[in-house]
Amino acid sequence: MATISLRHIQKIYPHAAEDKKKKKKGDEPQHRKNNLKITDEGVVAVDDFNLEVADKEFIVFVGPSGCGKSTTLRMVAGLEDITRGDLLIDGVRMNDVEPKDRDIAMVFQNYALYPHMTVRQNLEFPLELRKVPKDQMKKQVDEAAEILGITEYLDRKPKALSGGQRQRVAIGRAIVREPKVLLMDEPLSNLDAKLRNQMRAEIIKLRQRINSTFIYVTHDQTEAMTLGDRIVIMKDGEIQQIGTPQEVFNKPVNTFVAGFIGMPQMNFYDGHLKIKDGKYVIDVLGAEITPSEDKQERLRERNTPEMDILVGARPEHITLNETEGAMIEGTVDVSEMMGSSVHIHLNTGGKDSIIIVPTLDLGDQQLTYGSKVRFTFAPNVVHMFDPDTTENLEYR
Repeated sequence: MATISLRHIQKIYPHAAEDKKKKKKGDEPQHRKNNLKITDEGVVAVDDFNLEVADKEFIVFVGPSGCGKSTTLRMVAGLEDITRGDLLIDGVRMNDVEPKDRDIAMVFQNYALYPHMTVRQNLEFPLELRKVPKDQMKKQVDEAAEILGITEYLDRKPKALSGGQRQRVAIGRAIVREPKVLLMDEPLSNLDAKLRNQMRAEIIKLRQRINSTFIYVTHDQTEAMTLGDRIVIMKDGEIQQIGTPQEVFNKPVNTFVAGFIGMPQMNFYDGHLKIKDGKYVIDVLGAEITPSEDKQERLRERNTPEMDILVGARPEHITLNETEGAMIEGTVDVSEMMGSSVHIHLNTGGKDSIIIVPTLDLGDQQLTYGSKVRFTFAPNVVHMFDPDTTENLEYR
């Protein structure tokens, strides 16, 4: 059990010696590398990262590859030095504390099991290092194996286990000594889709049975949405938004969060926000959409002017073949049957759009290539973004 504070954390990787020489000679101008900032000190991998993690909370870092989420996790673990800022666990500054003294356990992407040891020996290893008595060691290993359902595999070696079973062993080795903090770095990325679903459920059950604080890293937003109490969305070394799964889905603060969270991703259209009869109205693709009253209020509170905007609408929030209200027309490119729903890919005003329609709502209607359809946006879930700053006009 532990609280974790990350305050103004920054990680800079220094320039290589050759790069420094070039820089001194002025041969190369300063530039951005993979969208990360480059300063005189080096490449800024993580910049001004601030987060307070409550006791027993499950926090998920999510973002595209190279956004700094694993680097941040490794700084918490002590595997990477912190360039600037403070890391506190239970109020104690940990920047210069050795990893072994932080009472942290980590689960890696590649399992990192000892191939010459049995499952039991792998689980016992961290306890042996701490000189735990034999009887206590057996008890803790048996409890961890019971929690993870690997009791029957205790006498096997890792090569005799499936990927999911190996990952259970790796998690078991992390939880067996009951650490204050459990860090997980993309632990399910090597598993197939079915096993990932099973292991997600196992991790959800696991966090109810142990008293650790979790920090979990993934690039899979489905994992983030299903596992996290709160999600930290990162891009280019910086935090974009922190919130519950529902908050980041319903109230994205910018176009990056709106497009990254949700599957399929949000549709974006060019539009114009105007005031008509004392209300805000969105002109988009030849139709007029009047946002709901709560959205009207947020726009008024911020004195939002008439302006060109980006209009965002999630595929599941678009209504097909609506008989009332403003209509937008599109042409079907692809219709994907997904079982309980159909994903319809449209060409709308020269842009691709996706609409999710429940199969039952379509009835006998056939939507083949070239079919014409009409649709509208639900006014209570339409999103409006500043095209220059990318910020959500309701929350900036």
